[in-house]
Amino acid sequence: MSLFRIFINQDDDDDDDMATSKKVITREEWEKKLNAVKLRKEDMNTLVMNFLVTEGFVEAADKFQRESGTKPEIDLATITDRMAVKKAVQTGNVEDAIEKVNDLNPEILDTNPELFFHLQQQRLIELIRQGKTEEALEFAQEELAPRGEENQAFLQELEKTVALLVFEDAANCPVKDLLDISHRLKTASEVNAAILTSQSHEKDPKLPSLLKMLVWAQNKLDEKAVYPHISDLSTGQLEDPSE
Repeated sequence: MSLFRIFINQDDDDDDDMATSKKVITREEWEKKLNAVKLRKEDMNTLVMNFLVTEGFVEAADKFQRESGTKPEIDLATITDRMAVKKAVQTGNVEDAIEKVNDLNPEILDTNPELFFHLQQQRLIELIRQGKTEEALEFAQEELAPRGEENQAFLQELEKTVALLVFEDAANCPVKDLLDISHRLKTASEVNAAILTSQSHEKDPKLPSLLKMLVWAQNKLDEKAVYPHISDLSTGQLEDPSE
C-alpha cells in the first residue's frame, strides 16, 4: 500500500500542474515502482495463515503449516470446535450450538448478553419455522420476554420475531427475512466472531481488509493520474492505462 501513498503524495505536490490534466504513468514506470517494493515471504505466509485460521479452514491450515513452516496464531484443534458451533447454527440446531459454546468457554455467553439473546432469538425462529406455535410462544414468554423487559432493543427484536406467528403465509410477512437462511448465517458469524475474540484472535481476516485498502488507494489515485490498474483482484493482473 505504501506504493500508492508514494504516488499520491508526489501528486499532492504537483496540484497546480495537474489542474487541467492527469499525470500519465506508463506500465514500465509502474512495474519498476512495484518491483522496488520488497515483500518478505514470511509476511505473505502469515497473511495466508491468518485467513485460513479465521475462516476455519483447518485442514488447509494444517497442510500449509507443514509445507511452509508457518505457525498459526491459535491451536488448530480449537478451529474444529469453532466450526462445529458455526455449523450447528447454520443448520438450525441452536440449542446444540449453545452447549458447544459453553463447553468451549462459558464466559463467552455470560459476558455477551446480546449474542446470547440472538442465539435464543434464532431458537425461537427455528421453532416457528417448524410450525411449533405453542412451544414457540411458551419459549418466547419464558426465555426472551424477561430479557426484553430489561432491554428496549431486545424487546423490539422479540416483537418482530413473534410477528411471524401472525401470518399464515410467511411470504406475506413484513419480517419474512428472519426465516431466510441468511439470518442463520448472520447469527453464525456473530458467534464465530465472539469465539475468536475470546481466543485473543482477530474476528475478521486481514486479507479482505488489505484488498479494500487497495481499492481505496486506486480510487484516490484515479483522481490524480492515469496508470495501470488491478481491475480483477482474483488475478492481480495489471491493465494498461487508457490514454
